Amino acid sequence: MYATQALTHLVPLAAEELDKNKVTPGVLGFLVFAALAVGVWALMKSMNRHMGRVNFEEAPDPDAVAAGPAGGKGKAASPGK
Repeated sequence: MYATQALTHLVPLAAEELDKNKVTPGVLGFLVFAALAVGVWALMKSMNRHMGRVNFEEAPDPDAVAAGPAGGKGKAASPGK
């Protein structure tokens, strides 16, 4: 028996208590929302774990490496000289 079928059997029992002008998501709506929230939480936890394992080293910029040691401009003189 499916869960939706089980819930449809319970609806006539609560029919006297329900207000016909008020619609609520009920227990099934809460369970679906809670399942989605747990799924998003698990995906975020997994993503954080995988991002922590990433070892990314950026290659040096060829222009900056060529201009850095030979240029010499922009460097302040050392205070001892």
